[in-house]
Amino acid sequence: MHVPSTTQKLASEAIGTAFLVFIGVGSVPATLIVNGDAPFTMADLGMISLAFGTIVVATVYALGHVSGNHINPAVTLGLAVTGKFPWREVPGYIAAQLVGATAGAAAIIAVLGQKASDVGLGVASYADSVGVGQAFAAEFVGTFILVFTIFGVIHAKAPAGFAGVAIGLVVFAAIIPVAPTTGASINPARTFGPMLVQQIAGGTVKWEQLPVYVLAELAAGAVAALAYTALVRGSDEPAAETVEAPAPAAPVREPAGQA
Repeated sequence: MHVPSTTQKLASEAIGTAFLVFIGVGSVPATLIVNGDAPFTMADLGMISLAFGTIVVATVYALGHVSGNHINPAVTLGLAVTGKFPWREVPGYIAAQLVGATAGAAAIIAVLGQKASDVGLGVASYADSVGVGQAFAAEFVGTFILVFTIFGVIHAKAPAGFAGVAIGLVVFAAIIPVAPTTGASINPARTFGPMLVQQIAGGTVKWEQLPVYVLAELAAGAVAALAYTALVRGSDEPAAETVEAPAPAAPVREPAGQA
């Protein structure tokens, strides 16, 4: 049985995160450009959520067997703190995710042009009226739900073959209530990449908000992982170090993925 090399795993994480940002985050400026002066509606938010959920499903099945398709530092951290992923691989995975998110954001401008930057490039941010506490809570809750669900679908007793669909659906669902507050990043790489590219493109970026997003998302990833582990302690759990997407007719090892 072929075991992916470290280079293959890191390339997979970079590609998966780039796809996530290009499709998911890219759907935001695409919507705003198409709408023009028309008001942003709940239907628009639904389509953006669908874009995120759909690309997560696709990457879980396309890349899960290579790197586990974490595509989210919060997922990688959660797996590491619960012993399901080696700490020595964490820095490389997170670096690959950040590179991929940056490449994905750059691809948005390459495809949609400067207009994408002019309408904000889908950068996650929150209004001054929201405040740090509410923003932290929103990103924490959204990321917690995502990582908790991921741990549920990678459990040995979870139905085989449905991890990608479940993860994609929870991304779709979590974005709906969180987006009005913070843009529902629920992913440190997705937060950072578009911010960096928007800055390079000459747009306005609220860098002071970055720590709020990153701390909330990473804390939620660790807490959700520990909470689920405590919930099912004593049950049969997968022990593999890497995360794999399941084939419909094969037992689940450890698929994962994100928003």
